[in-house]
Amino acid sequence: MELSQRVQAIKESPTLAVTARAAKLKAEGKDIIGLGAGEPDFDTPQHIKDAAKKAIDDGFTKYTPVGGIPSLKNAVIAKFKRDNGFDYNNREVIVGVGGKQTIFNLVLAVINPGDEVIIPAPYWVSYADITLVAEGKPVIVDCGIEQGFKITPAQLAAAITPRTKLFMINSPSNPTGAVYTRSELQALGEVLMKNPHVLVATDDMYEHVNLSGEKFVNILNATPELKDRCIVLNGVSKAYSMTGWRIGYAAGPEKIIKAMEILQSQSTSNPTSISQVAAQTALDGDQECITPMVKAFRERHEFVVRRFNEMPGLKCLQAGGAFYAFPDARAAIASLHQRGLIKEATDMALSEYLLEKGVAVVPGSAFGAEGYFRISFATSMSNLENALNRIQQALS
Repeated sequence: MELSQRVQAIKESPTLAVTARAAKLKAEGKDIIGLGAGEPDFDTPQHIKDAAKKAIDDGFTKYTPVGGIPSLKNAVIAKFKRDNGFDYNNREVIVGVGGKQTIFNLVLAVINPGDEVIIPAPYWVSYADITLVAEGKPVIVDCGIEQGFKITPAQLAAAITPRTKLFMINSPSNPTGAVYTRSELQALGEVLMKNPHVLVATDDMYEHVNLSGEKFVNILNATPELKDRCIVLNGVSKAYSMTGWRIGYAAGPEKIIKAMEILQSQSTSNPTSISQVAAQTALDGDQECITPMVKAFRERHEFVVRRFNEMPGLKCLQAGGAFYAFPDARAAIASLHQRGLIKEATDMALSEYLLEKGVAVVPGSAFGAEGYFRISFATSMSNLENALNRIQQALS
């Protein structure tokens, strides 16, 4: 049986694959510390769970409007006004089954075969594969540690062609934690203003996982003139520790949002009714529930970056947001290969070697950056201490 060329062109999500493999090894009795999953280790706040329980008891278990219940859309609109200073109406907002679906629907709604999507690397693993599903062409722009993992205006300008349809920007970044400043975003905005045929998607999923204390800004804050071709993507997964609830949302031009809704109507239909009530409670409720999580992430971040920079062959930058560290391991890989401890001088070989030593990490090549690896520090400090001790011993 021949599978479609579409599905053969893409690969399984590497982060989910690493997490599944670590879980399998643990189930077999092996001592594995998994640092692959981008998932807060905190429970969903109690008031959010209570709202979901009440929704079940009230019988709120039927179909809802495809693009989200009106009260949740209103909560999203209020969030954008309160946190970002953006004004949207309910026809310019959609709620999807997680942030990934909203990105998927956006790309399918705007990309035709051969259209180009500019993706700065390191990038979140799904951007390129979603583009391939839509028969678009991912245009990967390398942005290494030497430039703080951020695309420059010159790189963006050089990547734009008449076939460019979409520019993806993710700040704070998964996998690097890099955060663009307002001036850096303004400089990118100036390039985009000269190219009115290019749509802009800003993935703000880690907006509230703020490690620096600096006020969050995205490219639409920096260049408001882009509003008629900018789609803002976000969700409740990371800020409120609601990964399994599967609620993402987006705002943008009405024509694009309607197209995304039509696609959703033919795939999942509405997001889960109970999860929508929970998400509304998260967005409308007391935002102080985020504070203890971010405090813990900041402490873990300082610890992880310091430890990595003490290890032979690793270099790790301070992150501005999210809960990842993305060390440059090229020197360590070369050393391990020269000593015969890994068969190939690749980050995949390094990740296999570390897995043998009891730590699951995601190789940088999964994010378009060979020679790096990503860990999530959304786990306990004791897990991090043990895992980093194992990594240091393996490298030494």
